[in-house]
Amino acid sequence: MIPYGHHQITEADIDAVVAILRSDCLTQGPTVPRFECAVAACCGARHAIAVNSATSALHLACLGLGLGPDDVLWTVPNTFVASANCARYCGAGVDFVDIDADTWNMDVHALRAKLVAARRDGQLPTVVVPVHFGGQPTDQEEIWDLARQFGFKVLEDASHSIGASRNGERVGSCRWSDAVVFSFHPVKTITTGEGGMVMTNDEELAWRVATLRSHGITRDAVRMQCPPEGPWHYEQLELGYNYRMTDLAAALGLSQLERLDERVACRNALARRYDGLLSALPVALPSIRRGNTSAFHLYVIRLRPNAAQRTQRDVFEALRHRDIGTTLHYRPVHLQPYYRKLGFTPGMYSQAEAYAREAITLPLYPALTESDQDTVVEAVREALA
Repeated sequence: MIPYGHHQITEADIDAVVAILRSDCLTQGPTVPRFECAVAACCGARHAIAVNSATSALHLACLGLGLGPDDVLWTVPNTFVASANCARYCGAGVDFVDIDADTWNMDVHALRAKLVAARRDGQLPTVVVPVHFGGQPTDQEEIWDLARQFGFKVLEDASHSIGASRNGERVGSCRWSDAVVFSFHPVKTITTGEGGMVMTNDEELAWRVATLRSHGITRDAVRMQCPPEGPWHYEQLELGYNYRMTDLAAALGLSQLERLDERVACRNALARRYDGLLSALPVALPSIRRGNTSAFHLYVIRLRPNAAQRTQRDVFEALRHRDIGTTLHYRPVHLQPYYRKLGFTPGMYSQAEAYAREAITLPLYPALTESDQDTVVEAVREALA
């Protein structure tokens, strides 16, 4: 079977993990801060806080940004449910902004119009979460400008886009946001097995996220509220969580990070080859904004309804019949049963819903061979015939 995504583990990765197994620290030892420093340096951010998943990273970043029960978070419907669920973990409400028809990222024009209406009604969001779909950076400068005008915090869900850049600036630098979240799930560009990271240039936010990931406990005498009883003294300052990353995971991440640029370049080369092979078929191909370098975590095509003779399900089942892994990224979050119970209904976000009726994710990962790609493209061509 040709899967839609696959991790890539080298002997260097294995050696790095084995070295930790033979060391004195398996959980959170010296390797975690080394990994954090390496990712911060790679992206040009001041702080990086490693956690056990990108979902945990979103949750802690929301808490650190002050999201609570009286607040609302806005994100896009075209994302994994975690981008919205993080608000619910904080007791906050959720609303959505439709996607751009070309990039499939948050539509800045729709965001502006929604903000104007929300200010009029006294219902502005506390946090906005733009999602870097498929690895393409969002229109962060414009979103950041709106944040300054309307007074909300910006949390970039860059789970798909470590290694991507916008106008030469690495995603994760936090130049145009309060915080950025990365994912190190096995199908992402680099992996720690499971893992995530919060990037920020805000020292206080970084401290709070780091404290919350470990039960809300501190050993920093400056932060303590009681006189230390001895060198063993620690204090729980608030209700936190066990969201720590292990040294085992961090060692794998450090080793994989060395090949980040190589893997992004490989994914882009495979995406360009797909573009050429699929260009004559009745499908829309990924549209990358001028100035953007996508990490190409995903390669998604959309059937052109007026040109394709087959339905999305026809093509999906034809590919699966050929043992080609394909899926849909994503079923709109607002149409999930949980969110329907909160009052969301079909027809509310037309672009995201139209996208979901037409999109098909094709296999893309560094070990994908040209022969594999040819097989995939031939299967798509036959399915559309």
